[in-house]
Amino acid sequence: MEIMDSGSVALLRELLAETGWLERTRELGLALRTTRSPGGLLLVGSPDDEPWHLTAHLDDEARLSGLTQLTPTLVRWAPPADAPPHLRVGLDRLERAARGETLFVVSETRAPVPLLERVDDARRIGATILAIDGGDPELTGLAHDAITVPATGLVTFDGAQHLVSAAAGDLEQRPRLRDRLARLLDKVSGPHITD
Repeated sequence: MEIMDSGSVALLRELLAETGWLERTRELGLALRTTRSPGGLLLVGSPDDEPWHLTAHLDDEARLSGLTQLTPTLVRWAPPADAPPHLRVGLDRLERAARGETLFVVSETRAPVPLLERVDDARRIGATILAIDGGDPELTGLAHDAITVPATGLVTFDGAQHLVSAAAGDLEQRPRLRDRLARLLDKVSGPHITD
């Protein structure tokens, strides 16, 4: 896993300025802010790759920006019974996901069926589903907003996570009314077909 400091993130942003990546990560970062309360941002990965690094970055962003809704809850596949309470949150927490909460799936590999089922259930209850994936059409199809990171693209999977977490805590990035309305209309009316 790469470790990036704020200078590295700034350099990456500069290199990607004309590629569309910054806009996409900014959109996903802003979507993370729609979580209503601390603890309602649920992060889950694959059984072999839990999103520890992103959890730590979002926790830092929540603290530094004062946006307490960015304080994440790491959801683990098999948390040890003797782990501290904040590291003992298991998949059963996804069954209690509620409207106003955000389920953020971070998985470079295809999401296993049990996770996809829980994501689908959380979506039906009204939770917002966001994802960073490595090319999983089923996960992307369930998400309200997702970024797919190709294995051979300009941005690494870890780099995309850094960009999204930095965008989430960036107080200068406020969604414009026009952008929020467009996103709302897309969610309500579904995909549009244009000539």
